[in-house]
Amino acid sequence: MWWFVAGLMVLSVGALLSLLARKTPRLASGIGSGTAIAGSFLALFDAAEVLCTGQPVSMSIPWQVPFGRFSLAVDPLSAVFVLPIAVIVAVAAFYGAQYMHGSYRPSAIGPSWFFFNLLAATMLLVVAARNGLLFLVCWEGMSLASFFLVLTDHRQGPVRRAGWIYLAAMHLGTACLLVLFLLLGRSSGSLDFDQFVCQPGFAGLLFVLAVVGFGTKAGLIPVHVWLPEAHPAAPSHVSAVMSGVMIKTGIYGLLRVLTFLPQAPSWWGWTLVTVGVVSGILGVLFAMAQHDLKRLLAYHSVENIGIILLGLGVGLLGIAYHLPVMAFMGFAGALLHVLNHALFKSLLFLGAGAVQHGAGTRDIDRLGGLLKTMPTTGGNFLVGACAISGLPPLNGFVSELLIYAGVLIGVANRTPADGVEWALLCVLVVGGLALIGGLATACFTKAFGCVFLGEPRSDQARHAHEVGLAMRASMLFLAGACFLVALVGPIWPYVYRSAVAAIVPAGLRATLQNGVEQAWIPLIVVCVSSWALLVLVGLLAMVRRRLLSGRQVPCGPTWDCGYAAPTPRMQYTASSFAGPLLLLFRIFLRPRISLQPPSGLFPKHAHFESETSDVFLECLFRPAFAAIAWAASKLRWLQHGRIQLYVLYIALTILVLLVWKLG
Repeated sequence: MWWFVAGLMVLSVGALLSLLARKTPRLASGIGSGTAIAGSFLALFDAAEVLCTGQPVSMSIPWQVPFGRFSLAVDPLSAVFVLPIAVIVAVAAFYGAQYMHGSYRPSAIGPSWFFFNLLAATMLLVVAARNGLLFLVCWEGMSLASFFLVLTDHRQGPVRRAGWIYLAAMHLGTACLLVLFLLLGRSSGSLDFDQFVCQPGFAGLLFVLAVVGFGTKAGLIPVHVWLPEAHPAAPSHVSAVMSGVMIKTGIYGLLRVLTFLPQAPSWWGWTLVTVGVVSGILGVLFAMAQHDLKRLLAYHSVENIGIILLGLGVGLLGIAYHLPVMAFMGFAGALLHVLNHALFKSLLFLGAGAVQHGAGTRDIDRLGGLLKTMPTTGGNFLVGACAISGLPPLNGFVSELLIYAGVLIGVANRTPADGVEWALLCVLVVGGLALIGGLATACFTKAFGCVFLGEPRSDQARHAHEVGLAMRASMLFLAGACFLVALVGPIWPYVYRSAVAAIVPAGLRATLQNGVEQAWIPLIVVCVSSWALLVLVGLLAMVRRRLLSGRQVPCGPTWDCGYAAPTPRMQYTASSFAGPLLLLFRIFLRPRISLQPPSGLFPKHAHFESETSDVFLECLFRPAFAAIAWAASKLRWLQHGRIQLYVLYIALTILVLLVWKLG
């Protein structure tokens, strides 16, 4: 446990030193990024040991704060989340050391690294805390650190708006978590996790509180509205950390609470499957309608959290129906997708930051042709786009394959009496995953094609340049990791076996080995096929190079239906590419279209514009916030500025509470 604690200390000291060195931006950046990398790797040592041995490490110190002890532990479930947190924080810090200079004001660099290291430390503490009060303090610290990171460029109005939406959403979730932990610790009088007791009849309520409270942080629909606002506003390496790992702390919290509750009834699994399908499909549909590259990626975080929830729902249904193989594959697929999403989504956000850094804009309709001037960024972005679409031989395919297999094994072991129920599950999970994958492929075809292919649509895109070595190296590392996870696919059931054992009831743990063995079979097929494909591609490249080595190979433009020099006006825009699919799902998206069609024999003017706002923000949260603001305005007379009356209010409140308590 001391390696983990040492990592926390390095992160904390680095945060303080980078703030003290804020008047020297390059020194502050070097200290902040260096300590973030060092602290992450120190924390990673304990997590790697726990995953290899299956034995947790812990420490517990008495403190004067009521309701328990200062208790930390890294067990297999925590280690599964420490791994992506440490890796992504280290890569993002290496990237950010170069990205921040030239992109933000020098005076903002020191404070930014202070909050970046603070965010890393609090994320690690969240997954290691073993006391409810300590957990909530670290949870709130994580929210505040990320709030200030979102406000790095606070001089812009939209950035401030995004920050306040994010802060309001986080406190909504924290309110649910506060009630959740108070109910769990009510019987024992302690908030230590090992003292939690679920009172009879409260399990369902606690599960709902956990889904809402942790789902707000994870970005589940409909409590996702902060996510497409905050991610585009933050610096790109911060967006990579927030989307890649910070929102996964919501998944961790939900799983941790499941270990406090009795055996899950089937409706818990059906709830997660339903919410996962809705979040996955609507997330990718909203992403397809976006014109801002980082906003598009933010909605894909909603989509992938939906995929993770699908896996968790399959795992809970495996527990409810006493199918250990199905439970193992569902949970293992979800946990592996936590790692996979951290890798390819961070890669995509770093790629979007490189595009903004090199071209000066994130507007998809103002980009184009960047593959010629930014080949490394374009190639890495393509790897991330294929991985997030679930295409082999990349990591996104492996985790989704486990979820597919879990459902199909469950269907194969069903009884005839459960035919309708299992058919519905098969349609929701298999059909939902297939639809999500198809829509994601279409969305990233649009994103990659409009950003990197064709001709530049603006002077900014025409004069774009490749980014620096550190930024390119960070993207190359994550792209290589996307391949590596798929190429060593058979090891992951063994890596996650102990973590899944911490989630399932004790009665199913003895049979988890069957799940490991059955998961190993499809993964070895995928692994061998992936290696064979890569070897084949390499051989073909060698043969092509050998055949062309002694020949002169002329280069020229491709045939474009008779146009030797096409202009950007002849290309698809992001709106025109996604238009048919958006119209197909217009009942959910409700796009606003402004159209002035050409008229007459020789039309001079025509106009088309489409805008797709978030339905939940416009129809649910904005009216609710307006109503709250109206109600609060009626109580403004209480805020008269007289401190003595404020003290009187407090005294009267205490007196009423004392009378009520004394009966």
